[in-house]
Parts: sequence; structure tokens; C-alpha cells
Amino acid sequence: MGNSILSVGITGLSAAQAGLITTSHNIANASTDGYSRQSIVQTTNTPMFSGVGYFGQGTTLSTVKRSYDDFLNTQVMTADARYQELDTYYTQIKQVDDLFGDSTAGLSPALQGFFTGVQKVAAGTDVIPSRESMLSGASVLQSRFKSLDSRLNELRDLVGNDIKSSVTEINSLAKQVGELNQRIIYAANIGSGQPPNDLLDQRDELVSKLNEQVQVSTQANNDGSINVFIGNGQPLVIGSVTSELTADTSKDDISRVAVGIKLPSGQQLELSEAGFSGGKLSGLLSFRSQTLDPTQNALGRIALSITETFNAQHKLGQDLDGNLGKDFFTPLKGTTIYPNSPANAGDATIDVGITSASDLTTSDYSLSYTAANTFQLVRRSDGQVWTGSGANPTSALASVMSAAGNQGFSLTMTATSLSVGDHFTIEPTRTASAQFSVAITDPRQIAAAAPIRTTATSGNTGTGKIDAGSVQNTTNIATLQAGVTLTYAAGSPGTVSGFPAGFPITVTSPTGVVTSYAAGSTIPYSDGSKLSFAGATVTLSGAPKDGDTFSIGANPKGVADSRNAVLLGALQTEKTMIGDGASYSSAYAQLVASIGAKTREMEVTSTSQKNVLEQTQTAKDSVSGVNLDEEASNLIRYQQAYQASGKVMEVASKLFDQILAIASAA
Repeated sequence: MGNSILSVGITGLSAAQAGLITTSHNIANASTDGYSRQSIVQTTNTPMFSGVGYFGQGTTLSTVKRSYDDFLNTQVMTADARYQELDTYYTQIKQVDDLFGDSTAGLSPALQGFFTGVQKVAAGTDVIPSRESMLSGASVLQSRFKSLDSRLNELRDLVGNDIKSSVTEINSLAKQVGELNQRIIYAANIGSGQPPNDLLDQRDELVSKLNEQVQVSTQANNDGSINVFIGNGQPLVIGSVTSELTADTSKDDISRVAVGIKLPSGQQLELSEAGFSGGKLSGLLSFRSQTLDPTQNALGRIALSITETFNAQHKLGQDLDGNLGKDFFTPLKGTTIYPNSPANAGDATIDVGITSASDLTTSDYSLSYTAANTFQLVRRSDGQVWTGSGANPTSALASVMSAAGNQGFSLTMTATSLSVGDHFTIEPTRTASAQFSVAITDPRQIAAAAPIRTTATSGNTGTGKIDAGSVQNTTNIATLQAGVTLTYAAGSPGTVSGFPAGFPITVTSPTGVVTSYAAGSTIPYSDGSKLSFAGATVTLSGAPKDGDTFSIGANPKGVADSRNAVLLGALQTEKTMIGDGASYSSAYAQLVASIGAKTREMEVTSTSQKNVLEQTQTAKDSVSGVNLDEEASNLIRYQQAYQASGKVMEVASKLFDQILAIASAA
């Protein structure tokens, strides 16, 4: 009996000791990241049968379990990955918002300053200081475009470096997970299948940190290891074997860092950015593709529009020396095209030209040679696809551009060696703001005047008038400057003749009715109608008398003539952008507003997601976290159990001594 009691006491003592060790371990790791509270699991020993029934044989330890809920852990990881993505995106876009929203550093004050200079020239065309002020404003505008673009490029470089850092961290964590998988398999084998709780916690913590960088999914294996997948199911860790992510120059665009994966087989794949949906890496990729690229493209589109429209109007004017205006801003190419390198088998090169700045979008495009004499063009912003085929690659390229309609740019092939699968990335406006520059430096070269002058002959007897006229193109300006005399002939109706030979005439009535006449025609007179010919338009009005004449000729020097300067100033508010739906300023305002709205969206959603993360983490901690008050109570409980088991052993010892004493006396 004493021996039996002693055995029971020993099992109780062992169980209490195990409880004390486990509780102490919990207390020691209360602040350890990723630690899950552990507890002992006791069961009763098999009882011993006697004639009067079964007597208990004490207790035994089944295992030491960790308090872990896979569902709650998955919720925390999902919430954390989403928060890291949103917070990273917000941190990045906040810098863009601060840059473009600054009332002093943005483009708006530079635009306003430049057009203020234009207006000064319109108010005093022969005042050199006013012209110098206009050039100074243009120089400031040039500097502002370049500084904004430079800052965006800095952000692009920083994002690229952050992507590389994230990939390095992912690879390091994945390697550690693979190593822990191996240790867990080994520990489970030598432990007769008992779970190595601390190793499991360490692995879960590594997976959690990995999940902060890139959202992962896991799959448990029978040997205790796990498989880790990222993106669209790419394997990162399979047991103890790990794949390696890469951060190299993109095959499609050498200006950006692309994420790829190097599989254990040695094969390297470039991963689609759309496949990442959580974690810091996804936040960086999303910011670059959804905000940084469109912002830089939109800024370039404004630069292209200003250059195209301002130059076009400036070349319709005349400077102080009587010369026709030339390009005020340096003509921009703005476009970049990257062949898929080194994947393209052909050596064809394709040039991109801007055809209409008002039709440009802020999207990039992909051009693929999908089959013999067949091209496919994809607008990346919305996934719109156009396909074109022809008798040869050149005609196929023309066909696909015709199918796409006016995208604001043209494509020209300069070599025709193509292979099916060849791919090109087109960025129509990305670099335009960096190229923006003023072409003239001499204030006298500002074409503020119009190159023609109109007069009603002083001897006219009627009340007919001719307006100052305007020039739409200067191709035939020499004909106009050589002198054109229009003569009114009375009749029913009256007519106008004297138009230069070789130039058709278009008459637009005050009500907007347009009538075309052959070159050299005599046309009916209509009060207030616009007469267009040889690239110019004049308006005759009033009641001329028979034989009254009106002349169009050169405008020597153009002193005190601000007609073209007024038209240049009007470009500030004219809707010349986004399909003729916005002016320079309103297009920039739309850009700033969209950045501000997206920044606010990211701020609100990231804050909301942080609350979700905290709530799920609290729910997980309620199961897995260490409660020091509870552990202190357990210490007392196991201490008392230990003391009680010791007392049982003491009683068993005394009983045994008494039995020995009785046996000795006998």
C-alpha cells in the first residue's frame, strides 16, 4: 500500500513540476514576439483492479500544448498583409501629394507667372522689359517641369530600392522558414511525434514577418513542415527547399525594377505585378503602377500640350524684326519605347511620334507581334485591346493603329525583322516634362504681331469694313504679304472678287453656314461673313459701295501689333487638352485633385485597416497571449500541488517505515 501511495505521489509531483516549468516558461516569454502560451495536458494512469474495485495509479503527462487557433492566426495575417500594403502605398503617395499640392512648388504658380508675362507683352509689344519678363516666366516654367519630373524620378528610384530591400528580406525569411521546417521535422521524429512548440512559434513568427512583406498562403504537411506560396500560387518554400525572388531590371522597361522568382529548377520567371495583393511589396508595386506612372505621364502630357499648341500659335505670328515666329519651346519627342530584352528574337525597332497632344492619355501601352503579319496593341490603364493584320508587318502596324483610333501618337517601323512573340512597351508621355525647354533667348524673337495687315482703301465711298484678320497657317504667307486686293461690285446680290489664284475660298456666315468656292471665284457678299483663303481669314462687314476695295498685305516690323500675343495669352484658358476638354491649368488641377483624392482614400482605408488588424490581434492574443496574472495564479496552484504531492510521498514513507518496524518486531 505504501509503495502504491508513493508511486501516486511521484506522478503528482512530476506533473506539478512540469506545470511549474511550463508556467515559468510562459512568464519568461511573455514579451517574446510570436510566442504562444503553453500548458500541460494531464491524463490519469490506467487504474489497478482489486477485489473491491479499481484503485487509481496517479497521473501522467500527455503533452505540452500551445494555445493556438489557426483560424485567428489566418485572420491576423490577412489583416496585417492588407494593412502593410495600404500603409506603404499611403506613405509613398503622401510624398507626391505634398509635392503637387504645394501652392508654391507646384506647376500652377509657374503657369500663371508665364502667362502673366504673355499678357504684359500683349499690353506693350514693343517694350523689351515686358518681353524679357515673358522669357523669364518661360524659364521658370521650364525649371518647374524639370524639378517636378526630377522629384518623381527620385521617388521612382527610391521605390526601386525599397522593392530590392523587400525582396532581400523575403528571401532571408523564406530561407529561415525552410531551415526551421527541417528542424521541426527532426524534432518531431526524435520526440515521438510530440510538437516542438517553441520551434513552431518561431516559424509562425517568421511566416508572419514574411507576410508583412508579401501576402502568403501556407499548406501543412504530414511531417510537420509547411509549404509557403505567394502571388498567384508561386511556391516560395516547399518543405526545406526554398525558391529565391529576384529584383532585376524589367525586360519590358529598363527604367523599372521588376520582381521575379528563381525556381529550384533554375528557371527564372518575371512575376506579374497584378499577382501581388498584400504586403509592403504589393504596396510599392501598386503605388508605382497606379499613381507614380500616371502622374509622371500626366505631367508629360501637359508639357507636350503646351509645347505643341503654344508653338503652333507662336509660328503664326511675327517678331519685332519682321520675321515669322519660330518654335518658342523646343519640340518634344516625349515618348519612349522599350523592346522586350533579351526575349525579342527579332531586331525590329519602332519609333513613336506625337500626332495630337489633346488625344494623349496617361496610359502606357504594350505592342506585341502575336502572329505572322499581326500586331496587338494593349492600353494598360484599362486593358483595352486592338488587333491589326496586313500583308506585311508594316501594313499590320498601320492596321492596328487604325483600329485603335487616335491615341495621340503614331508608330513607325524602321526595321522589319520580327519574330512571333516580340514585344514592346510604349510610354508616350513619360519623359516629356524632363525634356521641356525654352527654344528662344532673344526677346525680339517673340512673335507678338500678326504677319498680315488689312486696310479699307481711304477712297471708299461706302461704310464697308474689314477686320484685322487672322492667320491659320503660314504655308502661303508670301502670297498674302505680296498683297491681295478684294473689290466689291454692286449688284443683286453684291459680289467680292480679287482672291488670289490657286486657293479655294471658304465662306462662313454669321449663323455658321459654311460654303466652299473654287479658287479665283467671285463670291456673293454677305455682311459679317468670314472669308478664308490661303491660310488666312478676314471678315467684311457694313455696306460697301460699288468699286470699294479692301487690301491684305505685309505687316512691316509689326510694331504696336499684339494680335498674336493676345491669341497666345488666350491659350491659358482654351480647352486644348484631354480631347479638347481641359485647359493647361484645369488639366493640372485635375491631376492634383486625383492625387489628393487617392491620398485621402489611402489614409482612411489604411487607418481603418489598422483598426481591423488591432481587433484581430486582440482576438488572437486572448487565445495565445500570456496573461501574467493568470500565470501567477498557476504558479501558486502548481506550487500547492507540488507540496501536496510531497506530503503524499511523506505519508507513504512513514507507512513504509511502520511496515518495516512491524516486520522487524515479528
